[in-house]
Amino acid sequence: MKKAVNSIQIMLGMLLMVTVFHFFIIVKLIPYDIAWGGRLKNDAEMYTFEAISIIINLFLILILSIKGNYLKFRVKEKVINSIFWIFFILFILNTIGNLLSKSYSEKLFSVFTLILALLIWNILKKTNRYR
Repeated sequence: MKKAVNSIQIMLGMLLMVTVFHFFIIVKLIPYDIAWGGRLKNDAEMYTFEAISIIINLFLILILSIKGNYLKFRVKEKVINSIFWIFFILFILNTIGNLLSKSYSEKLFSVFTLILALLIWNILKKTNRYR
């Protein structure tokens, strides 16, 4: 079965950058008011939201690594694809949310999240085409 290797590699790179970005927010190299639509009110909220974001990104990195055969875990293809569909929907919703944000930086992130959604779509499309 042919894999969507290029899309997986691009996504892995992008998600690593996103994870580093969120880590930089936690260590306060980047101000947290440019993330989460400027809705975070204090450090406690920032730590919670950023920790959740990092965990979700690491989970998606894990799933992509399994799909790309970089990690050898036995997970059913249906489970992996179901997870990708969930992330596809989340990225589309996040893109819409970013576009509606008051923050200019969040509006810029809409391009990023749309690219991630399209990469997942490509992974799902190629997986189903070569079965």
